[in-house]
Amino acid sequence: MPRRLLIAALLLSTLAGCGTQAANGASPDPSPSASGESFAAAAEEPGANAGLAAQGTTPSAKAATTTAPAANSGKAPAQTFATTSSTFTFTRAGRTLRTVVWYPKAAGRYPLVLWSHGLHGSPEGYAGVTQKLAAAGFVVAAPAYPFTNDKANPFNQNDMANQPADASAVITEVLKLDTQAGSPLNGRIDTAHVGAGGHSAGGYTTAGLLSGNTRDARLKGAVIVAGGSMGGKFTGTATPVLFIHGDADGTVPYTSGKSLFDSTTWPKGLLTLVGGDHSAGLWSTNAAGTAVSKSMIDLFRYGLYGDTAAKSRLRGDGTVSGAAKYDGTL
Repeated sequence: MPRRLLIAALLLSTLAGCGTQAANGASPDPSPSASGESFAAAAEEPGANAGLAAQGTTPSAKAATTTAPAANSGKAPAQTFATTSSTFTFTRAGRTLRTVVWYPKAAGRYPLVLWSHGLHGSPEGYAGVTQKLAAAGFVVAAPAYPFTNDKANPFNQNDMANQPADASAVITEVLKLDTQAGSPLNGRIDTAHVGAGGHSAGGYTTAGLLSGNTRDARLKGAVIVAGGSMGGKFTGTATPVLFIHGDADGTVPYTSGKSLFDSTTWPKGLLTLVGGDHSAGLWSTNAAGTAVSKSMIDLFRYGLYGDTAAKSRLRGDGTVSGAAKYDGTL
């Protein structure tokens, strides 16, 4: 079997064989059933990153023009911002990418985070995650991937191979909104500082953004939740990466995330949720959930704002007796 097909087969076998994991409002991410061969056949060639064309915008609210955040000078804003959202529709090579963007109401420019959903997920299903990031001082763009979102018809988990290119294209188009007259995001994005994160299939998509021919060189920080490798090695400039994984995950085994963490030579952290399932604490309000949200914000504050104090908090925020433990070089 060619290496490309073997990688695809291994990825699908990792995700396959377990039922839907959904808790506390989580977007389900049920197991794929197709073969590795069909996964590879559905993939575009690496780096196939056709231009993205905006199909219009639907702002859900006007941004307020009060209370500018701290300047991006190595210190992230400490306050919690009120947030709002706007919805955009982009296309890439005929692929429709409805994208919800959450951002602080307060005036100012904020770093961009691209968030990727899991199989049968949606931007709205991860609003509890993305709103927390936006409230911490980030613009968070969450696309609905055309063949793996909750309303996809047909649904095709094999199309995961195309999602890193989709994600990069959405980043490009959202960054353009910073200088687009009439856009609700005009003058709102710190275009020099971009990160990415995602859960399950979205975690794999995020790994793809760091790897091989689908590497997005703009990324300065990444969070991979309950995910694993898309098959290629991380390449390019060393980028801080936080891995979050439950050690009782029945959908994507803990070993998948741990092996990618072990092979990563960049600055890295691993937040292990003790007894944690596939939801990985994303929607929990317990101690493990608090560790997850604080650690994600710490990583992005460090990677995108250059806030070394946030980096120093990672180990403490990710350590909760009996619930979460932290390891790594960050």
